[in-house]
Amino acid sequence: MSVRSAVEEERSENDAENGTDGCNAGNGGDGDDGGESGTGRSDGTPWPAATVPAPRPPDDPDAWYAPAVRAQYEPVSGIVTTIRERDGEFVHESRRPPLSPTDEAALATVRDHFSATRHRRPLTRQGVLERANRGFEPKYERAIDRLLETTPAARRRIDHHALSELRLLDDLTPLAVDPRIEVADVGDSDELVVHTESFAPVRTGVSADTEYVDRVAGERLHRYTVPFAGFDVDVVVYRERLLGSDRFETKYAVLEPDLLPGDEALIDECKSRIWEANVDRVVTDRESFVADRARRFLARRLLADNARAWLDATRYRVRSTLATYGLAVPPVDSRYARDRLDDLVYYVLRDYVGEGILTVPIRDSNLEDVEANRVGERIKVVPRTTVFDDAGGAGDRVPTNLAFTTEREFVNVVTQLAASDGTELNAARPSAKVNLDVDGVAETIRCAVALPVISEGGPHVSIRKQSAETMTPVDLLDRDALSTELVTLLWLLYEHHGVVLFSGPTGVGKTTLMNAHMPFIPFDDRPISIDEGSREVHLPHETGVSLTTRDHENEYKRVTMAELMTETNYLNPDVEVIAEINTPASFETFAETLNTGHGVLGTTHAEDVETLVNRVIEQGLPAYLLRELDLVVFPHKTRGERYVAHVVEILSDGEFEALDDDALEGADGVRRRGGGGTIRKDGTTVRWNTVAWRDTDGTFAIEYDHPALASDEGGPTSSVGGTDRGTTTEGSLGFALFNRLAERTDRDVADVEAEFHRKHRYVRYLAAEGIDDFEALFEFLSDLRTDEAATVERALRSTDDGSEPEPDEGEPEDAVTNGDESDDAAPSGEDLAHDAPNDGASGTDLFDEAASSEGVE
Repeated sequence: MSVRSAVEEERSENDAENGTDGCNAGNGGDGDDGGESGTGRSDGTPWPAATVPAPRPPDDPDAWYAPAVRAQYEPVSGIVTTIRERDGEFVHESRRPPLSPTDEAALATVRDHFSATRHRRPLTRQGVLERANRGFEPKYERAIDRLLETTPAARRRIDHHALSELRLLDDLTPLAVDPRIEVADVGDSDELVVHTESFAPVRTGVSADTEYVDRVAGERLHRYTVPFAGFDVDVVVYRERLLGSDRFETKYAVLEPDLLPGDEALIDECKSRIWEANVDRVVTDRESFVADRARRFLARRLLADNARAWLDATRYRVRSTLATYGLAVPPVDSRYARDRLDDLVYYVLRDYVGEGILTVPIRDSNLEDVEANRVGERIKVVPRTTVFDDAGGAGDRVPTNLAFTTEREFVNVVTQLAASDGTELNAARPSAKVNLDVDGVAETIRCAVALPVISEGGPHVSIRKQSAETMTPVDLLDRDALSTELVTLLWLLYEHHGVVLFSGPTGVGKTTLMNAHMPFIPFDDRPISIDEGSREVHLPHETGVSLTTRDHENEYKRVTMAELMTETNYLNPDVEVIAEINTPASFETFAETLNTGHGVLGTTHAEDVETLVNRVIEQGLPAYLLRELDLVVFPHKTRGERYVAHVVEILSDGEFEALDDDALEGADGVRRRGGGGTIRKDGTTVRWNTVAWRDTDGTFAIEYDHPALASDEGGPTSSVGGTDRGTTTEGSLGFALFNRLAERTDRDVADVEAEFHRKHRYVRYLAAEGIDDFEALFEFLSDLRTDEAATVERALRSTDDGSEPEPDEGEPEDAVTNGDESDDAAPSGEDLAHDAPNDGASGTDLFDEAASSEGVE
């Protein structure tokens, strides 16, 4: 008995002895003088003062009835969480709706019905919360309706526990829905320990080996849908904040529909019926054909199964009513859940129209690579940096929730991928490189597939997807992948038919860099691309032609690189693009192309100059051929970030000797980053010099000092001393590229330098205006070449109606008004006007004498 009830009982007994009513005890009865009746005990002593304190919340340290409770809250409806201090430790407890013995039996019925089905559980806390608030899907509701006959209150309790067991994380659900948990840890003990916002560590009493323990503190990073055959399939990228578990923290999951008991058998039967069906016409739309056949068959089967279940339920309930004095038989819905039919049709289409479990990753435009290495191992994907910058896994491999469970399933997908490009895999030809042309996917998809004949652990497949939207130099500048000076150098070389090689390991962005600058090839030139089936070169030119080899088991059906080289010479090319220079045939083609005098662009796998020299010699080519290269660009990838690390030129002995020591060392006498050097291999000497590089602090530098290329601090962009190259430059030049271009175009070096500065201002204008559309950039450059003056005038009208730009905050006004330029400041309209020919005549050459004389400021 509480203190309050004891006092009240004593008072009522005393009132009874005095003949007073408890209602009148404190107001003096009927007297008007406020007498003392009822104001004390029978012996005349006063009542004791109230000894019970005011109510306090359970988590208040001063709460007299729960002194060990430190926090108590309701994360979701039906669950109460308590953080309690016990023996100097914090403990996480939860209270859920209780079940009666009848409820327990009903829950067991539901559990047994779904025991043969594998249910997809939420991956993150946010997913658990959403599903807990949403409840069961219609197809689950219908199935449970047929199983149970109970009161609404009992049904709510049963649904709560059934949802937790079947669709949530079972006993871990109270922890997963707790928004105050930040980190979970299983590393140092056999018990799951969590850290909340206010208490850490907190013991949970849950074994560290409990299933789904890794999802307790999962964090959703991205959620989006991937379209396939009229379905929008959910994809989740999430991060597990569980210490001591999977070495991969960021993960990728395809949320395909769940299946009910018996659904897998229905799907297999449906696929067999479609496979064996007679077709009396040519099927032009395979997706519609399969979907129509699947819907008709599955709808009939679902209706038949539902009617059978209705009859069984009727028999059972008739017997029940006879036993319980004639209660009415409740109605049973005669139709199936629409979402269940859609789910079944999806799986049929996935396996017959798509590519099995690879269907969604192949169609996900946010992925760069998809890799399946062996049976039973998680499929890995590489997300695109542009989408997953904040996910922590951009540019790195991320595991998925997909895996091939049998070798037969894996082999079927591998042979299907090869067959889609006309290649048959067998014991005589166990591997192949193929290209996929997937309906509704604009990306270029390359596949390397192999059968178990040469792949230990089962087949393997590696899928490389090139983005459908080709990046531009402006995109690369926005990502700090290169400098405006390097873009300008590449513009000069692309336009004047130079030789540029992009070299680096796989996946660093070589082809992306090469393609991004394709608009710099004049619109009236004829670029010809040659590749060994990759189809990754993007030519925006009407005059361009793309050629590809063809590998076939019959020799007379093959098309080799040598045959394409011969074909190219008849096409009168200005620039030849060799997508990948990796095989002996492609190296031989590259060597022959260097001797034609055409411009050459290409990519290869070598991460530095010495490795490049070794590769060339190993392929049987003389190293001196590398002297034909004007520029070699070495991109790198570090922690998901792609950028140009350094750019070198291969020099002849005379060109290298002409470089002063200052070209290899800084002003302080210390050999600068990159520098230059000599490589001797098999009696051949190769000399090289660094043109541009990226410092360890992330800033870019170029081997060229000039007032127009001032840094943010007003100083030069590099510390190279002056050199005498017979130029009229105001600064210093530490590379031979301008000399080569001057000789190739029969001009003075000063004219090439003036052209560089003029183009550099255009590059800065493009970056400032955000012209990052590939076709729009090509149109602008074409207009610039057709009529530079008119194009500049149009640019003036489109930028603040031709007015001067406002100075940036913190920038002195004369930085704009006096024409002083910094590398990051956007060029004004007048800067562009300086570049245009003064006569304004249509068709004036971009590099006429007037423009050249005004190019250097």
